[in-house]
Amino acid sequence: MGITRYHHTFRAQVTPARMFKALFLDSHNLCPKLMFASIKNIEFIEGDGEVGTIKQVNFTEASPLKYTKHRIDALDKDNLTCKYTLIEAEPLMEKLEYVTYEVKFERFGFTGCICKLTSEYKAKEGIEIKEEDIEHGKDRAIGMYEVVEAYLMAHPHAYA
Repeated sequence: MGITRYHHTFRAQVTPARMFKALFLDSHNLCPKLMFASIKNIEFIEGDGEVGTIKQVNFTEASPLKYTKHRIDALDKDNLTCKYTLIEAEPLMEKLEYVTYEVKFERFGFTGCICKLTSEYKAKEGIEIKEEDIEHGKDRAIGMYEVVEAYLMAHPHAYA
């Protein structure tokens, strides 16, 4: 039973505030529209989007996951940071106690940003986390960010 941490940074050609709003304040509306092949819908199980809210992402049959539930642990709209915990996922949580994510958007250049992602995985007793499993999850998350970035670039007034 150990904790594994990963850090990843990538650049986007969209302002930090727009990326933050699209990905954290309105993802329940935007992501199912943009990623309809993999996300059926995102619903609030508890709360209204603020700290303590639990969101459930329901995936299509094309996805290896049926659903995930995330709890928002911290949300700083001024500093464009969010911390959330994956609390339920079928079948992922058979091996994990939890996964926490911290995301921070910082200005880069005139109209871009740097996104800093930190993931912390805590395995259940006797379970070893495979790096390829984490890479797959990281790739899916970055892919979602890239889709949102492309949408925001094509729609310069969205989330402005």
